[in-house]
Amino acid sequence: MMSTESIATSLEGVRRRVKPAIEAELQRYVNAAEEAGLAEMQHMLRFHLGWEGPGAGDKATGKRIRPLLVLLSCEAAGGAWQAALPAAAAVELLHNFSLIHDDIQDNSRTRRGRPTLWAQWGVAQAINAGDALFALAHVALEDLEDAVYPQAAKLLPRVSLELTQGQYLDLAYEDKPDLDASAYWPMVRGKTAVLLSACTRLGALVAGARDAQLSEYAHFGEKLGLAFQVYDDLLGIWGDEALTGKSAHSDLVSGKKSLPVLYALGRSEEFARRWNNGKIAAEEVADLAALLEAAGARQYVEGEARRLTKEALEALERAQPAAEATAALRELAEELVTREA
Repeated sequence: MMSTESIATSLEGVRRRVKPAIEAELQRYVNAAEEAGLAEMQHMLRFHLGWEGPGAGDKATGKRIRPLLVLLSCEAAGGAWQAALPAAAAVELLHNFSLIHDDIQDNSRTRRGRPTLWAQWGVAQAINAGDALFALAHVALEDLEDAVYPQAAKLLPRVSLELTQGQYLDLAYEDKPDLDASAYWPMVRGKTAVLLSACTRLGALVAGARDAQLSEYAHFGEKLGLAFQVYDDLLGIWGDEALTGKSAHSDLVSGKKSLPVLYALGRSEEFARRWNNGKIAAEEVADLAALLEAAGARQYVEGEARRLTKEALEALERAQPAAEATAALRELAEELVTREA
């Protein structure tokens, strides 16, 4: 019989309790790759997910934010978090599929201080590994209860399409000179917010939440995802490379139209002139970051992250969550916009 032991109320307590269960569930589906004849690819998947190779361990696996949101939302909506483990695994597998492909498209050679999959095994095989994770995400959903599976199975493909659209816009914006901050929100909704919205919706769905509750949980996740991406843009320019595990130069050198950049383009002629004058060299990054800060971009981005987090927590409150899981959800929301990596 499934245990219904509650998640601890503190976020650290949650992580200690559920992280091993998340890793075990993920490993169960990755092991299914071997059963499907993908044994030779399995070591690539295990490397990417942080279980094998140099630097393997907690830092390499990351914080598993998305599966945590699924499990916490399930319990907050009155369900047993263990029942949501297949959904938690599905969203993490889908997320990692997108990371592998994003690293290729962004020409990123490191992630969490380790080589990216394409840098280690080549672009072609990295694409294959990403495709395998995409398929395994859908396999994981099949283990949900029969009453939940049809809705979950409809949700994941739509999320995948929006993820793809967000990444498309992210790349397309690099070649569009006349963008302002309003163009940012459709892009980051697809890149980040739709998946976090799916996490919180799936968790509540497993718990048996009704439509009005499901809508509020989805809204909570979407606003949280926007806040997360906004803050990620800040770290992409002003973050500590030793903590983030990726070059602080990458967003500016690659020409990424992040929120600080879009904000400053309309407010600093000096920044706009240099930005529009060709590729940024690594040695120019510090000066450009200073121009962004002088234009008020950093302060603006920090304010947007706080605003969106507040809106997320208001949606969570409207969902009338169970008290036991709410404290951890609130703590996680605050952590996402104060983190250093």
